[in-house]
Amino acid sequence: MSVDKQTVQKIASLSRIAITDAEADALVPELNNILGWVEQLGEVDCKDVEPMTAVIPNKLRLREDAVTDGDMRDKILKNAPAAEHGFFGVPKVIE
Repeated sequence: MSVDKQTVQKIASLSRIAITDAEADALVPELNNILGWVEQLGEVDCKDVEPMTAVIPNKLRLREDAVTDGDMRDKILKNAPAAEHGFFGVPKVIE
């Protein structure tokens, strides 16, 4: 796949990027080189490579599923600008 000047201008327009004709001409070979590198990556044989999420082995640091004291509704609602019947009061949005 190759990119021409019209394609570069279309991509710039879709991206809402203003470029001049000279800049579009300069971007054509750069984008073609990038696409060439991507095509080279497609030629790499990775059939026997296991999928991975990171280069180094990581383990998730999970916390204990412990019950906390909770039951702090009144303490939390003290910080609310408006509290009604044990809940946060919010302004009416739909009339």
